[in-house]
Amino acid sequence: MGAERILHNYFRSSSSYRVRIALKLKGLPFDYRAVHLNRNGGEQFGVAFQTLNPQALVPVLDDGTGLISQSLAILEYLEERYPQVPLLPPDTAQRAYVRQVAASIACEMHPLNNLRVLKYLSGTLGVSEEQKKAWIHHWNRLGLEALERQVASSSMRGRFICGDTPGLADCCLVPQLFNARRFEVDLEPYPVLRGIAGECEQLDAFRDAHPARQPDAE
Repeated sequence: MGAERILHNYFRSSSSYRVRIALKLKGLPFDYRAVHLNRNGGEQFGVAFQTLNPQALVPVLDDGTGLISQSLAILEYLEERYPQVPLLPPDTAQRAYVRQVAASIACEMHPLNNLRVLKYLSGTLGVSEEQKKAWIHHWNRLGLEALERQVASSSMRGRFICGDTPGLADCCLVPQLFNARRFEVDLEPYPVLRGIAGECEQLDAFRDAHPARQPDAE
């Protein structure tokens, strides 16, 4: 039996990974529609997908009421429409903190190492693989060092970024660390972030959302 909602996504996309985690934490079934970002020049650039999202970016959620793109917007939508199993804490200050951490990952760190940026570096600008790797490592280290200090010193930290329940910020952290490992970024200097990710990865929702477990995984 098919789900009412459809998630157009790519197994290795960090943005897609965030949304898969949130859907699974909330127990919301979905039909998985793969959009291959490298095959045939990138399926996201085809007419069919750009009809869904003119930005040619994944993910796109079709929840039966319209199409939503941008992962943080999707997470906020899911939180408002399906408040059961909340991704945000009830306290106003804690909610702001969670959003702050999520935005620092999704809006500051991730975009600099996104596929289209890396392709522009190596293709249009002609940087070497060594230079591209240095770029990736620089921006990951810069973001992770600041995030480690912030989360380590926060009185809101529990087993997860905020308290003892996984939430919106954790949905962003785990994919970012997955990406960092994929690009061989040394994560040893970030024990607090690694510890929180380890707690997350014990949960079925995070395990089931992992890129390696998706139908289009290579």
